[in-house]
Amino acid sequence: MNALLDLAIKAHGGLDRWKKVNSINVDASITGAIWFVKGRVDVLKNVVIKAETKRERLTMDFPGQNKRTVFQPDRVVVETAEGKAIAARDDPRKSFEGQTLETPWDDVHVAYFSGEAMWTYLNIPFLYAEPGFETGEIAPIQSDGETWRRLKVTFPENIRSHTRTQISCFGPDGLLRRHDYTVDILGGAKALNYASDYRNVDGIVFPVTRRVVAYEGDYQPVREPVLVAIDMKEIGLL
Repeated sequence: MNALLDLAIKAHGGLDRWKKVNSINVDASITGAIWFVKGRVDVLKNVVIKAETKRERLTMDFPGQNKRTVFQPDRVVVETAEGKAIAARDDPRKSFEGQTLETPWDDVHVAYFSGEAMWTYLNIPFLYAEPGFETGEIAPIQSDGETWRRLKVTFPENIRSHTRTQISCFGPDGLLRRHDYTVDILGGAKALNYASDYRNVDGIVFPVTRRVVAYEGDYQPVREPVLVAIDMKEIGLL
């Protein structure tokens, strides 16, 4: 493990504590301009998320709607709260091929996009220490009056995320400040994901606020509109 990743993992709670965690349970509101564009305004405004840590699986419950989605890399299921299937799609990533920015999303599209995103976000930075991930520190940047050290991460092929190569920026305290990536299923759209409002939850430290904006050129943020706004309320570990 390189020095920056070691610093980040210790700052977020350490591997020893993390290895005892099986899932992260979150009450959240996920809003932003992307849902307007996709014709799904407020679709994730009130959701309950369970992100597993030992495998790539995320479930999302919709209180009051008798609906749950189950994301796994090669299959997405939409079901009732009792587990009766409503819709399902194998190889769901393939269904995004040929889409434009304005292509509307159905429930399976929403479940896939939010599943690969939230599973990644909730498992960072511990995820990067897993077998198959390649990490290396690259040149730091100055932002918000701080020096942010940057970790370039290449994901293994078996993990579904926004794209295979991503960058995480860490502040002097080792906590995540920003997550930089492009989104393959959105035609390579560029995103800067700002993390803030850290909370210690039973020894693991999470940013409970995230704001995702586009960027131009050399990571110059386009502040408006906010593409995705993630506000985490209650967080619990199992």
